[in-house]
Amino acid sequence: MSSPPLTEPTFLILTALADTPQHGYGVIGDVLEISDGRVKLRAGTLYAVLDRLRTEGLIEVEREEVVQSRLRRYYRLTAVGAQRLAEEAARLRHNANTAGNRLRRRDLLAEGGVG
Repeated sequence: MSSPPLTEPTFLILTALADTPQHGYGVIGDVLEISDGRVKLRAGTLYAVLDRLRTEGLIEVEREEVVQSRLRRYYRLTAVGAQRLAEEAARLRHNANTAGNRLRRRDLLAEGGVG
């Protein structure tokens, strides 16, 4: 049985952690960049998702450090998380390719071409 699709914020958070471990606010900035400014995560939303992803074994805490008297946690993708992200990327790619093919076929039919 396949896993349910990831939400866009979850997909983007996992993508942000695919390269290198990051702390929460680094993830927020990276998600904003990856999404070309479309997805603006709030801290509360991010940390709720990070907690869920940790529970599911998709990410883990790499290290913790204290910065200006505040605890900063760095998260990284686990092997299971990398596999889940790869599966979701393949699913999205398949769907996008199917949509593109159908749109091209539609355009050919509209131009009087052969379908």
